[in-house]
Amino acid sequence: MHTADIAASVLLLGIIVVSLLSNVVVLICFLYNPEIRKQVPGLFILNLTFCNLLLSVSNMPLTLVGLITKGHPGGSGFCQIVGFLDTFLTTNSMLSMAALSIDRWVAVVFPLSYHSRIRHRDAVIALGYTWVHSLCFSTVATCSSWVGYHQLYASCTLCNVRANGAGTQFIIFTVLLHSLTFLLTLIVLCVTYLKVLKVARFHCKRIDVITMQTLVLLVDIHPSVRQKCLDEQKRRRQRATKKISTFIGTFVVCFAPYVITRIIELFCPGPISPHWGVLSKCLAYSKAASDPFVYSLLRHQYRKTCSHLANKVLKRSPLNSSSRRVENSTGRNDNNSTTITTNNITNIQPPNNKPPVP
Repeated sequence: MHTADIAASVLLLGIIVVSLLSNVVVLICFLYNPEIRKQVPGLFILNLTFCNLLLSVSNMPLTLVGLITKGHPGGSGFCQIVGFLDTFLTTNSMLSMAALSIDRWVAVVFPLSYHSRIRHRDAVIALGYTWVHSLCFSTVATCSSWVGYHQLYASCTLCNVRANGAGTQFIIFTVLLHSLTFLLTLIVLCVTYLKVLKVARFHCKRIDVITMQTLVLLVDIHPSVRQKCLDEQKRRRQRATKKISTFIGTFVVCFAPYVITRIIELFCPGPISPHWGVLSKCLAYSKAASDPFVYSLLRHQYRKTCSHLANKVLKRSPLNSSSRRVENSTGRNDNNSTTITTNNITNIQPPNNKPPVP
């Protein structure tokens, strides 16, 4: 094997492992926490997790096999099924990201009327559209025999070689597919998240004005406390920008190279480097590994659920761990401190404000 093929195989193997583990954790959190299941975005995240998991156990391993063996990973019928899943799952996951961005836009811009605007029924309708949209494109491609093993991407997907007899129809189909999935999702992401960013900056400015007025009034405030407030103010302004950049940036970085390569392949008959084709496919697969962190695991509710599950599996109580940390840090038991036992909280004493007796 070429060095680039070995590197691509290791990269793809790492993507498979991370994608499986992270998406399984998201699924466990969804099933374990009833509060997450009650939320409307949870349906979109569940659908996205389902697509990522199915992609991780079907298409990614076969691409790895095709990359290592440099050959067809299965029969023609089996490859068509895998190609059908490739088109369906990729399209479905993109539209799920668009639905999540619309949900967050409504939640931030219309917070008081969010529950009346976005209900579980509306989420089910949106998910129904994503499934119908994805099924239509993947079914048309499979029934037209445009799906097969593509050597450039070392995977079973839309194949130009199998569509030589229907050149114009295949070009129109491919352009429509990427326009109504990648381009449409990118436009929705940019419009909704930029509006969210605008609202977040407006609220940050209001908080900054209140903070500065408070700092001016508190003349005797310690300089370190003042600097801490200013640093928190700066981090607050940057936090929203980082989150929005992560949502849009990961989508563009992961999917844009693959989509652009597909379009170039249609209109430029010249040869494309197979190493670049495999790399662009691996980048598209990497979105399945990054989605759990971008949309779920970095949020407070999921982190809290993961921590609770970890404590439950390790058979330890959060109170025990915090008690041990306090005792280790102090090294002694103070009469004015809060005593935490393994079973309950006892002996909570108020601080003694009386002066010491000489």
